[in-house]
Amino acid sequence: MPVVLHGPAYSTYARTARLALEEKGVAYELNEVDIMKGAGASADHLARHPWGKVPALEHDGFLLFETFAIARYVDEAFPGPALQPADAKARARMTQICGVVDSYAYKPMVHDVFIQAVFVPAGGGTTDAAVFSGGLEQAGKALDALESLVVESEGLCGGGGISLADIHLAPVLTYFTMVPQGAEALAQRPLLSAWWKRIGERPSVVKTMPKLG
Repeated sequence: MPVVLHGPAYSTYARTARLALEEKGVAYELNEVDIMKGAGASADHLARHPWGKVPALEHDGFLLFETFAIARYVDEAFPGPALQPADAKARARMTQICGVVDSYAYKPMVHDVFIQAVFVPAGGGTTDAAVFSGGLEQAGKALDALESLVVESEGLCGGGGISLADIHLAPVLTYFTMVPQGAEALAQRPLLSAWWKRIGERPSVVKTMPKLG
C-alpha cells in the first residue's frame, strides 16, 4: 500500500521523516500541507494531527503523527539498513540526542536565529536583535552538549552507519548554518563539523534539501 507523508518540504520535522523514508528506500508520496499558509488548520489535516502540526504519516490504513514515532515506525516496518543501533547504550544515546534537538536546539536555531535573520527581513520586517542574540547563545549551549556526545564515526552514535539522531539533527542544522553566525558557531565544534560534512554528502540529504525563495 502507498505511503503518504503529510507535511511541507520546508519543514525540518517533515524532512526528518522523509530522510527516514529515503534511507530505507521506501517509495512515498509527499502531500505538501503548507502550514505557513494555514493548511494545518484544515479539517482534513486536523483529522490527521489534532494540533495541526506536521508531519503525519499514512501507511496501509495506519495513521501516525509525531516525528520520532514516525521515524521509528519507518525503520521498524520496512526493510533496509537499520536506523537504530542494536546496542542499548548507543540506542539510548540516539534517543538522548533526538531529545536535545527537540527540547534545546530546534527553537533557538530555527525560530530565534534562522527565522529572525532570514524570514523576518524577507517579509519586510526587522530582525529582533534580542531574540537573535539569545537564540545564538542557547544554540551554542546545545551545540556544546551535542559536541560532547558525538562519536567519531560515520554517524553521531557510532556503529558504522547513521541513525535517527543524524536525521533528526541534520534538518535543523541546515537552516542554522544558512546564517553566517550559525555556520561560524558550528565551525567551532570540530566533531560536529566533521560529521556535518559527511552527512551533507549523503544522497538522501541532498535530495531532500529545502528550496527557499
